Amino acid sequence: MAEIGRLLTAMVTPFTTTGEVDYVRAREIAKKIIKNGSDGLVIGGTTGEAPSMSDEEKLNLYKEVKDEIGDEGTVIAGTTDNNTRKSVELSISAEKLGVDALLLTVPAYNKPTQGGLIEHFKEIAGSVKIPGILYNVPSRTALNMDLDTTLELSEIPNIIGTKEASSDADQINYIIKNVSDSFKVWSGNDNETFSIISAGGYGVVSVAGNLISAQVKHLIGLILEGNIELAAKEHLRLLPFFNALFFITNPIPVRYAMNRCGLNVGSGRLPMIPSDDELQLFATKFDPVMDGYDIDIQAG
Repeated sequence: MAEIGRLLTAMVTPFTTTGEVDYVRAREIAKKIIKNGSDGLVIGGTTGEAPSMSDEEKLNLYKEVKDEIGDEGTVIAGTTDNNTRKSVELSISAEKLGVDALLLTVPAYNKPTQGGLIEHFKEIAGSVKIPGILYNVPSRTALNMDLDTTLELSEIPNIIGTKEASSDADQINYIIKNVSDSFKVWSGNDNETFSIISAGGYGVVSVAGNLISAQVKHLIGLILEGNIELAAKEHLRLLPFFNALFFITNPIPVRYAMNRCGLNVGSGRLPMIPSDDELQLFATKFDPVMDGYDIDIQAG
């Protein structure tokens, strides 16, 4: 099994001017992000606008990105939604394409019980041999995967970790405390990277990594070296940028920022397109923050 990596960037999906997935640009962006310090890429997640993509587009994108980066980085494929059978089918297809792991997102909208969650993820994990990473993001799903559920799922051999975006510090810390050493906890929010890794978490699934992978990698390195004072300073330096990427709904800000610095990832797909007035108001707040940082990943 490939080492999944501590710094995983949730990659933006590039679209053409006609709204099609730009697979050529996706290859280029993926390569740039890996070259700038990310260990792997989450493809077809929230930041990748997976809900607006067909299964065929997702599978093509998994393959294109994995073919491009090869063994230089890992590809974690977002293959799950609130339909268990469909999630199983897409997960099996992704495994056949050679992805390194799956992102197992808590289902949105239908709000299963905790018992239903357990069976949902057992069914998906049992259909493949590659590892899966749970993804708890109650702000998106209106459902929190609680501590006991996460602990039970951590016993499944090929569920190797969780991306925790609940922002519930107690829950996250108790997960870290009670799971085995082989089960990893990734922060699901850039602005919680410092606190979660300092408490024994493993890494981060980063939105900021689309732009500043090297700087996020440096922050993680300082924490792991035990240089907490310098790590705290670096966290506080990066914090305004981390937060600015969520001034409005992700991935609108990071897509805007990538286009602003010439990375040309195109417009999002509806419904993830703000009105002109909304975008102008956002830019008025965002641009001064972005201008205070060096962007690691450059156009060209």
